[in-house]
Amino acid sequence: MVTPESPKDRPRVGILTTDTSHHARFVQAIAEKWNVVKVFEEKREISATFETNHEFEKRRDAYELETWFDGKPTGLRDVADVSTFSDLNDPACVAEIRAADCDTLIVFGTGKLTQEIVNLAPDKVVNLHGADPEHYRGLDTHLWAIYHGDFRGLVTTLHKVSAVLERGGVVMKMPIPLHRGMKLFELRKANTDICIELADRGLEMLANYGQYISQPQLYIGRHYSFMPAVLKDRCMTKFEEFTASL
Repeated sequence: MVTPESPKDRPRVGILTTDTSHHARFVQAIAEKWNVVKVFEEKREISATFETNHEFEKRRDAYELETWFDGKPTGLRDVADVSTFSDLNDPACVAEIRAADCDTLIVFGTGKLTQEIVNLAPDKVVNLHGADPEHYRGLDTHLWAIYHGDFRGLVTTLHKVSAVLERGGVVMKMPIPLHRGMKLFELRKANTDICIELADRGLEMLANYGQYISQPQLYIGRHYSFMPAVLKDRCMTKFEEFTASL
């Protein structure tokens, strides 16, 4: 087993993400143990043509800040060295990722990446996907699993990034732990904790074996888009009815 003495002895990690409280927490936690040399922030604006914001999301954001950062607003720049681009596929971003000389890239919550970025760390670009991509692909996947009453679908997947969106080999999957009386606003925090654990285990695999060991996906899950706010009401009810019976 490889047992490096300090994070700087470990693989050089680049993280591709967006600036949210849960992404800041993810970067903070990974950087505590691993050699995170750079964070590449995507500022691309995407939105639906219908209302998607819901009151539970305000409570979720406040809950996360209180839990992780003692209520203090915290972003990527508070925890890491960050370069920002409107599109991570921009040639200037690709050049900066190349210059960072990363051994691996971890993707968490960005848009589709071109093969040019994947080629910067061949077979060592991995993505954290909120669900099993063999069943749920696209956006708001945990919410769509809840909407369908599929609570066993509340898992998170670490998979390789391929030319076809969300079709790379699966490195590992873990269920999100639910507890009696859990509220929907607590779900993203629980998922982020699992993302940290998956990334940590994946990086240990890379450090020990020089690769991410994966299995190919056998099925192509349904692709989902933004969930309308009105359906989030149903999700909140379904989720809290389910956790009340645990």
